[in-house]
Amino acid sequence: MTFFCEQRKRIPDFGAFVISLDLELHWGWRDEKACQGDYSANFLGVWEAVPKLLSCFGEMEIAATWAVVGFLFAESRMELKGNSPRKKPTYRNSILNPYLEDIGENEKEDPFHFCPSLLRYIKTSFRQEIGSQTFSHYYCLEEGQDAVTFRDDLESAIRIARARGIRLRSIVFPRNQYNPDYLEILVELGFRCYRDNTNGWMYRASKMSRNTVTMRVFRFVDAHFNLSGQHTSRWPRKSELGTGLCPVPTSFFLRPVSGSRNILAWFRLRRIKKSMLHAAKENEIFHLWWHPHNFGVNLDQNISYLREILEYFQKLRNKYGMRSLNMTEIAELALRQKDEE
Repeated sequence: MTFFCEQRKRIPDFGAFVISLDLELHWGWRDEKACQGDYSANFLGVWEAVPKLLSCFGEMEIAATWAVVGFLFAESRMELKGNSPRKKPTYRNSILNPYLEDIGENEKEDPFHFCPSLLRYIKTSFRQEIGSQTFSHYYCLEEGQDAVTFRDDLESAIRIARARGIRLRSIVFPRNQYNPDYLEILVELGFRCYRDNTNGWMYRASKMSRNTVTMRVFRFVDAHFNLSGQHTSRWPRKSELGTGLCPVPTSFFLRPVSGSRNILAWFRLRRIKKSMLHAAKENEIFHLWWHPHNFGVNLDQNISYLREILEYFQKLRNKYGMRSLNMTEIAELALRQKDEE
């Protein structure tokens, strides 16, 4: 792309607006929510939410990375099993084992566990990147997993994506369980970037058992009021990326609105816009993320809320030159630059 050529000489002199979406369906929440339970409407709503999100992104020229659980690529239960890794994690908490899940035959029979048609739609949409959320929604910090099974899991994700003509270059750690011990494996398997966690003690990667109520409360308050800074990140220098793997830290999780707007939604929007403005002015990176199932109910209200953010980005693009980039585009720019003297 032309902006790569334009910016080869130095660290990018513009702010970046990044969106990543965790496409999981029931695989991401099977340990907490039954697919036929109270949350089923959210999962089924993904089938309407994804096309509307893609339409919105296309209209407003927004790039995004879709981090997809590898199981969702499969056309059938047989294909899913045929691509499963030879060595699988043996989680101490057996409820985390996705290979025990009772699933249907295909997406028509089981829209909670398959969605290859949605992935084809994403693949053919303008400036939308399909990345990985591992093959099995792999928990990188839970007891019973290790580097060997992590590698095998990723090789399965790469294989099933490659069969669709997709090269996986970006990755999101499920439940944001960032594990630095596994970064070398990502490099060896050809990944260019990973989604890193927001700075701050309440956002640090941890086992689910250590994700305390205190941490959740502080994250909730911080989403509305500035407790821990702007949550933007500077462009990494090439010299800092010795392995060739680029971290792309998050800024905020886009919490869904429910029904009519309330004062909390207004405070969240104000917090997000202030950080976006900071990134645009300071030539830094702002990274917003969420799950499509968060928009699975109250879809129109959530699309309207998102549009306010995207319209604000357009103002920042016009005034400050801010650009919309997906995760791999961030990595490519960072790795192509010469450090400042």
